[in-house]
Amino acid sequence: MRVRVWSFAVLAAVVPAAALGGCSSSKAVKATPSPSPVASATFPATLQATNGPVTLPARPSRIVSLSASLTEDLFAIGAGPQVVAVDDQSNYPTGVPKTSLSGFTPNVEAIAGYRPDLVVVSDDVKGLVGQLKALSIPTLLDPAPSNLDGSYAEITQLGAASGHTSEAAGLVQTMKGKVTGLLAKLPKRAKPLTYYYELDQTLFTVTSHTFVGNLFTAAGMVDIADRAGSSTDYPQLNAETLLSNNPDLIFLADTKCCGQSAATVSARPGYSTIAAVKNGRVVALDDDIASRWGPRVTDLLSKIVDADRSVPAS
Repeated sequence: MRVRVWSFAVLAAVVPAAALGGCSSSKAVKATPSPSPVASATFPATLQATNGPVTLPARPSRIVSLSASLTEDLFAIGAGPQVVAVDDQSNYPTGVPKTSLSGFTPNVEAIAGYRPDLVVVSDDVKGLVGQLKALSIPTLLDPAPSNLDGSYAEITQLGAASGHTSEAAGLVQTMKGKVTGLLAKLPKRAKPLTYYYELDQTLFTVTSHTFVGNLFTAAGMVDIADRAGSSTDYPQLNAETLLSNNPDLIFLADTKCCGQSAATVSARPGYSTIAAVKNGRVVALDDDIASRWGPRVTDLLSKIVDADRSVPAS
């Protein structure tokens, strides 16, 4: 089983590490501060990242990314030619310099072997950031944000770090425009729709307090996982909870990893009574897009909005 999640840490205590994939790991359960945007692309530059001030003496020409989301950000702002290596989960866009480097079990010597003048990571696994600092390798720690503003801030910071400030600003404006346009398409409802977001077939899910949950909240939907009263934002529901809450929509973020589909969901015992199943509103998502917070997050929001619009307004 492979589980694609926005934050590894919350599930780490209950799911074997070998079962997790697709998204970077994180030791922080609470939302981390967004990086401080930097207006200038001049060097030397000192950036304020989650791991504190990071000084770049010159425009980096050998960037290593150990985060699939940050890899997408870098290529989207035109810094792709500066990226010399990415981790084994970075598979977009086509042609990224994918390697056997791991964000889950990082090997400092292997990373240093690429002679990076900048490393970008989403997680400080086993003190990775400190180990790279000891080798005088500048490292930006940009964890999974808690909302879209955090995503925009990370893109802005990567633009400053890579010397692509204007391109980053343009990407952020484009994303904001798409988000505004998508949300404007939502129908007005007297009663909000409810949804269940599936991370894997053992019913791990997300609450509205996660990054992806924030997208659904922006679309005016109510997360049934919020009613579970769990102490984690990545709870594991049971079938009884799911059936009793009877969500209007089901979103599957486990189509690639776990082979789930509308057909497999409807075949589960008792699920044929759920409104989302009865009305054909089980939405298959691309696991990668559903687990990342880069530029393609607008594609995920588009699927959410389309699903909402498929339900007649009452």
